[in-house]
Amino acid sequence: MRISVQGTGEGLRVRMRFEQYRRRLLITRTVLVILAVQGGIIGLWATLAPHSWYTSFPGFGTQWVAVDGPYNHHLAADVGAFFLALTAVTIAALVVDGTAAARIAGVGWLTFGLPHFVYHTFHRPDGLGTAGYTISLIAAFLLIVGGLVCVFAPPRGDIPLSDPRPIDVRFPRRRPRTSR
Repeated sequence: MRISVQGTGEGLRVRMRFEQYRRRLLITRTVLVILAVQGGIIGLWATLAPHSWYTSFPGFGTQWVAVDGPYNHHLAADVGAFFLALTAVTIAALVVDGTAAARIAGVGWLTFGLPHFVYHTFHRPDGLGTAGYTISLIAAFLLIVGGLVCVFAPPRGDIPLSDPRPIDVRFPRRRPRTSR
């Protein structure tokens, strides 16, 4: 831990930084943010516009879901709700700001990502080209990587993911002496 002290007009500001684990904590926070953003986008899209998600996912003129079977409104909306639930757990891990919460979120992403990747590895849709199939496998594998990072990158124990807030120590003001 690195401690720095800075003088202010009213006293001192003391900052503490976790230098030993700084990179590991930063990587964990970054991956949590990436998982939350992508999960939120997919979740909102599939929940609010399930048919659009089904026909257009992942976007950019490609279709990964529509080539894999007929449209099912209930299933598409449930996928969206599932992604929103994982997003909520991931955001909660960021708000709680602890390595244990980050690990729990990582286990959630692993629980989803591993079977998802296995399914896509052994079930290539007929209408999906080689490039699209390869990219979909990479995207599914990255969910596993994200979960693994959240589980194994944080240091042991339950420490905050971010540095503690600075502590301000204020000194009492001196009163000018009055002459009698």
